[in-house]
Amino acid sequence: MSATPSTILVVEDDAIIRMLIVDVLQELEFQVLEAEDGNSALALLKNNEHQIDLLMTDVGLPGMTGKALALEARELHQKLPILFASGYAEALEVPEGMGVIGKPFSIDQLRNKVKSMLVAR
Repeated sequence: MSATPSTILVVEDDAIIRMLIVDVLQELEFQVLEAEDGNSALALLKNNEHQIDLLMTDVGLPGMTGKALALEARELHQKLPILFASGYAEALEVPEGMGVIGKPFSIDQLRNKVKSMLVAR
């Protein structure tokens, strides 16, 4: 791993789930930004203050779906790896360079998925 930890943007409308994911990622020594909806996430993605290395988003968000957010994020950052979290992961088809993790997931599953996506970029 490089000297600078990777930065992950977590987008999850459920505050408790978002807090748990953020806590786990921080314990794994990632920098974490968080947003509760697509519009907040896009504001962070458009802000050049942060180098975001991975977008992790819930599929079912209020206002803008996780897929719509992913498409907009890719217009801003073509090579940004995107990880969808879904309770219906097996039914989700995602474009190349995007991954899916099924809810609920373990800390190990999250760590392995995030690390594999960051290595692949």
